[in-house]
Amino acid sequence: MYAIVRHYRAHPDTIRKMVEHVDAQFADRVPKQVGSVLYTAVGTGEGTVMTITVFRDAEAAAASEAAVTELQRDLKEGFGVEEVAVQRGEVLINRGDVAMARPIGFGGAAA
Repeated sequence: MYAIVRHYRAHPDTIRKMVEHVDAQFADRVPKQVGSVLYTAVGTGEGTVMTITVFRDAEAAAASEAAVTELQRDLKEGFGVEEVAVQRGEVLINRGDVAMARPIGFGGAAA
């Protein structure tokens, strides 16, 4: 497995609107659209968000770049969101609970 962690920044007032938009409009489609097995967004405070996207392998991650670029362009145009950092790498340890299989929408409610 292979993961990409992306850090984004926007004006703090727009982060909530942007996350609500992502949750309502395309979060359910992200795994299929970019070929991932997991997509998670984490609010990290002060107008920042981190996404963690896990793929079956590095090739699947590389193949996702065009779709990710398009999504990022839409978020920048609509909300002023900018990618500020990216880390990529092989998943070395992976454990999960069945709770991870249950989608969670914005605000913590089951999707």
